[in-house]
Amino acid sequence: MIGEGLTWLARWSLRMLIVAAAAALAWWVLGALWVGVFPVLLALLVTSVMWPPTAWLRRHRVPSAVAAVIVLIGALAIFFGVLGAITPSLVSQSGELADSASKGLTDLQERAGQPPFNLDSATIDDGVESATEWLQARGGDIASGALAGASAVGGGLVTLILVLVLSFFFLKDGPQFLPFVRRVAGERAGAHLTEVASRSWTTLSGFIRTQALVSGVDAVFIGIGLVVLGVPLAFPLAILTFFAGFIPIVGAISLGALSVLVALVGKGTTTAVLVLVLIIVVQQLESNVLQPFLQGRSMQLHAGIILLSVAVGGTVFGIVGAFLAVPAAAVGAVIVRYLSEQANLRSGAVHPQDVRSETDEGWRAAERAERAYLQARSGTDQEPRPRAAADAHPTPPPGPLARLLDRLFS
Repeated sequence: MIGEGLTWLARWSLRMLIVAAAAALAWWVLGALWVGVFPVLLALLVTSVMWPPTAWLRRHRVPSAVAAVIVLIGALAIFFGVLGAITPSLVSQSGELADSASKGLTDLQERAGQPPFNLDSATIDDGVESATEWLQARGGDIASGALAGASAVGGGLVTLILVLVLSFFFLKDGPQFLPFVRRVAGERAGAHLTEVASRSWTTLSGFIRTQALVSGVDAVFIGIGLVVLGVPLAFPLAILTFFAGFIPIVGAISLGALSVLVALVGKGTTTAVLVLVLIIVVQQLESNVLQPFLQGRSMQLHAGIILLSVAVGGTVFGIVGAFLAVPAAAVGAVIVRYLSEQANLRSGAVHPQDVRSETDEGWRAAERAERAYLQARSGTDQEPRPRAAADAHPTPPPGPLARLLDRLFS
């Protein structure tokens, strides 16, 4: 018994070592090709948002290329239209904020000369001169950082152009992808790939809609609070809060700090403290209640897995990893659940009627898995029970809250 156990352990240890080596090789290849992979991932997320209006246009006999162009131009028009809407507020109130900032600096200098600081003008001038000398001594480092920042901006523009071009092709030729996969991979493997890809696409679409809903809730509540407190640039800050919500962690912190700074300059310390409290309350509500609940439902992930994936992704890959961690974890969960489903079908634990397939190919793959189980059990080739309409949705009907969320995410 001990010998058989050690043999089993050695055999599976060797297999795991081979799998780990293959995973390390795939990780290295992914890192080498990341410049091309990253725009593809972003384009997939963008396409998941723009596909519903594109599909509507295609159903109304609009050519695929024209529909893709219309949707992309419409999305860009909405984006730049929002920026144009907030520009007048920025221009009209920036002068007032500059005057308030100048007055605030003057007040700060006067308070610095009073007890307990007792800093006279000469001391302040010496500090300013020391800071100037420090900046001049590190002019080379600052110039290098500026060049690196300019290079990053240029790389970002190139990535943005690639994302737009790839999104156009995905919107135009997206429905041809799964048939191409089935032709290349064959009927059996193509059926599995089609079903997994369809489920992953549904999960990604749910993630984007959920993130937009969460960011919208943040923008509405924070915008209302800024308006009530009389903070300048309340509407532009609310719009920027919505867009920053798509960048995990850093977006919320940076926009929150900007809102507090604007409140401090424009309305004073008391208003700035109230804005800080407002942002902390809204962010805690979003991160601990709203986002885990909605993302956990739309992607069928536990809130703990979502938080861990964001922490791991942000630690390993920074902002990009934090942004892509949740959809990557959701797609990984889809693959694991599908493999578990196939194992249950091949063991007879479930039947095709118990599986909610996204595609007809997925249903046929489930039938083949059950046919293999019946053949292994009886030694003869048996046909599985035919698909019935009543068996298509064996789960119990959803409750009222689930129906409301279905309407929001459908």
